[in-house]
Amino acid sequence: MKESDPIQRASGILPAGTPAPNFALNSTPDQTVRLSELRSRPVILAFYPADWSPVCGDQLALYNEILPEFREYGAELVAVSVDGPWCHAAFARDRKLRFPLLSDFEPKGAVSRLYGAYRDEDGYSERALFVIDADGVIRWSYRSPVGVNPGADGILKALDSLGRRPEPAGVSA
Repeated sequence: MKESDPIQRASGILPAGTPAPNFALNSTPDQTVRLSELRSRPVILAFYPADWSPVCGDQLALYNEILPEFREYGAELVAVSVDGPWCHAAFARDRKLRFPLLSDFEPKGAVSRLYGAYRDEDGYSERALFVIDADGVIRWSYRSPVGVNPGADGILKALDSLGRRPEPAGVSA
C-alpha cells in the first residue's frame, strides 16, 4: 500500500519510504542476526504473534514452501515473534523451517515496537509484513488481522516492484 493510504496509517506500522530501524535479535540462544548484516539484498521481515498457533504455523509453512521463489529475488526472509529462542528452535525443528526465527523476547517486543507491530493490550506482535530494499528502506508494509494468514501475494508483488529479479538460468537476452 502507498504511504498515504489511510488504512495503512491507521494500522500503526511503519509505512513504505521509512528507513528500516536496525536491530539485533537472537536466532538461537547463542547466535544473533542483525538487520544491518543483511544489507545489499532485499529483506522480508515477517512479524507474527506466536509459535505453535494454527494461523502462524500455516503462514510460516507457506513461506517455507515458497522460500525458493523469495530467493529468486535475492531476498532473505526473517520472522519475528516475542517467543524465546528455545521455543523458536523447537518450532523450527518441528516444522522444518529453513529461515531464521528471531526472538523479540527481552526486552519483550522492543523491535516489534520500533516497527509499530506490537500489541500492548495482548503482549505479542501484530501479524505485520515488511519488504525492505537493499538500501535498508521499507518499500512495502502490511498489517493483517491476527487471525488471518496474509499469504505471500503482497510480498511477491513488492519484491517484483524492486526490479531485481534475476533471469532464470539458461536464458540469455
